[in-house]
Amino acid sequence: MNKKVLISSAFATALTIASATTGVAFADGAMEKCYGVAKAGKNDCKAGAGTSCAGTSTKDAQGDAWMYVAKGTCEKLVGGSLTEK
Repeated sequence: MNKKVLISSAFATALTIASATTGVAFADGAMEKCYGVAKAGKNDCKAGAGTSCAGTSTKDAQGDAWMYVAKGTCEKLVGGSLTEK
C-alpha cells in the first residue's frame, strides 16, 4: 500500500465524516464526489460494474469508487480525481 494514498484516504475520510456530521455540507453543495481515494469497502456509493452501493469497493484507491469530500479538496489528494479512472 502506497503510504501517500493511505494518508490521503484517511484525510478524505476525516473530512467526509466531519462534514456529514454537521448536516450542512450536503445541503449547500459543499461536497463533491472524489474518485480514487476511498479505502477498500469504504466508498460512499457504486464502485463500478458488479457493485451496488456504499462499501462495495474491493481495493484501496479503486479508480471507479468514490467518496464525498469537501469541494475543492479532491484534486489536492494523491490519486484524487473528479472523474472516474
